[in-house]
Amino acid sequence: MTQATMTARVPTANAMVSPAYLAHVVFYTRRFAEMTAWYRTVLGADVTMEGDRYAFLTFDREHHRVAIIRRDDLPDAPAKALGFAHAAWTYASLSELVATYERLAGEGIHPVWEINHGPTTSIYYADPDGNRIELQVDNFPSVEALNSWFATGAFDRDPVGVDIGFADICRRFHAGEPEPDLLRPLSA
Repeated sequence: MTQATMTARVPTANAMVSPAYLAHVVFYTRRFAEMTAWYRTVLGADVTMEGDRYAFLTFDREHHRVAIIRRDDLPDAPAKALGFAHAAWTYASLSELVATYERLAGEGIHPVWEINHGPTTSIYYADPDGNRIELQVDNFPSVEALNSWFATGAFDRDPVGVDIGFADICRRFHAGEPEPDLLRPLSA
């Protein structure tokens, strides 16, 4: 089987009606209190609505970005199964992602994967049920800059990216290395 040629790019808007934004993600759990506390801590979220079996959390002006629903009747999801892989949240700057990483480390919450994907620098965490979330920062200041990089074929050659040590990025950030240098896409 031959692999199709990739054409990575951020497309221009089309005439089709599309959603304005992704509103929220919902997690079913038997670990209701632990999951609610974890998402509050990791996302810096507040509870907007809560009952015995549900909690709605937000970190901005949306009424909820994450919902935690207690479902004692459901089995755990099997490991390595097809389906939803992760949800990702983007920070406005590397300084915000560094601050979040350091805050979470202080809470004993550590990433399960740290990677420069090319378009983003990302750290992945596993919640108490094993769901993965990605906290990321864009590596390019604009869609035009990202599309210029895509046009080089670098992403086509390495669409996953390169594992990194985020603690080293934090050290370099605090030493004064410029954000664009720390966010430069890496090659395998």
